[in-house]
Amino acid sequence: MTFDGRHFRIDLVFYNYILKCFVLIDLKVGDLRHQDLGQMQMYVHYYERELMNEGDNPPIGIVLCADKSESVVKYTLPENETQIFASKYKLYLPSEEELLRELNQEYRVMVQD
Repeated sequence: MTFDGRHFRIDLVFYNYILKCFVLIDLKVGDLRHQDLGQMQMYVHYYERELMNEGDNPPIGIVLCADKSESVVKYTLPENETQIFASKYKLYLPSEEELLRELNQEYRVMVQD
């Protein structure tokens, strides 16, 4: 996309037919910065205002980074943010044991809520 002569590129764009929304993914090789979340907000707003069709749900933005600071996320995004997410990526596939442990941990968190 181009605004005022400046070019911006989203790394990956998908349309999820089940959720009926665009899914925007930005890949960062370094640590998450507040600018990265602001850039994703701009992408999400652009898709909301320019590319959504009737019946579409609002786009989802995901920033994948080498390391994520919960504080950066907490103080950059609004408290009830439901469209933009940040996550740390792994450079390798987890072992079956690691994956099972992670799934069990997430399950316990979901059951507590």
